[in-house]
Amino acid sequence: MKIFDTHAHYDDEAYEEDRPVVLSEIHRQGVTHVLNCASSWASVERTLHLAQEYPFVYAALGIHPSDGRDYTDEVEQRLRELLRHDRVVAVGEIGLDYYWEDNPSREWQKEILVRQFELAREAAKPVILHVRDAYGDIMDLLEQHRDLKFVLHSFSGSPEIAELAVRQGIFLGIGGVATFKNAKKLPEVIRETPLEYLLTETDAPYLTPVPYRGKRNRSDYIPYVIEAIAAIKGLAVDETARILHDNALRFFGMTT
Repeated sequence: MKIFDTHAHYDDEAYEEDRPVVLSEIHRQGVTHVLNCASSWASVERTLHLAQEYPFVYAALGIHPSDGRDYTDEVEQRLRELLRHDRVVAVGEIGLDYYWEDNPSREWQKEILVRQFELAREAAKPVILHVRDAYGDIMDLLEQHRDLKFVLHSFSGSPEIAELAVRQGIFLGIGGVATFKNAKKLPEVIRETPLEYLLTETDAPYLTPVPYRGKRNRSDYIPYVIEAIAAIKGLAVDETARILHDNALRFFGMTT
């Protein structure tokens, strides 16, 4: 089984003590690609370094809404330059997060999101979106930028939002929550969404699937997510895995 983890954070301090060991192990277990996603400005350099050090690791660069105070004209110009790097395949993780009261204002989050959309447009690269308690606003914005390619990372919206997204050609990122017994909306979303619009991810070190829930996540746990998707859709696991891997290659414009 080939595994493409379309969203991970191996630059996180959770891997500080054994990062080379973990990355070596997951690669041996069939993980062919990992997209490491930056969030803060500090994580941009770490993410690019990982992508340069490990041939199967690629980078997504951007400023997360919770770290929106990092965003300046100087940061924007540097991102513009770094997005030209051949190891950088996407802009992200960017988006809107209205959950935390101490996040930057909604107006500033929207402004820097649209500015990073323009960076994605200039670089001709897809966008990795973080959305929390903000699906109404994000879908309005995405309707205005339909020329870009988007994936809604760790999708947590309703089946109705999922249907609207797919009609706009937007992909949905599915991770460990698909294996949780208390997941309410996600099984229906998976059931109703065409498999060709789903991507697998970890959000490592977070959202670890059953049977490792509560422990540090890693990309070689994605088969549990694939098995959950296959079961919900009534499909063979191997065929589901093949299609999901091909989806990721297609989304990021890769051939192998």
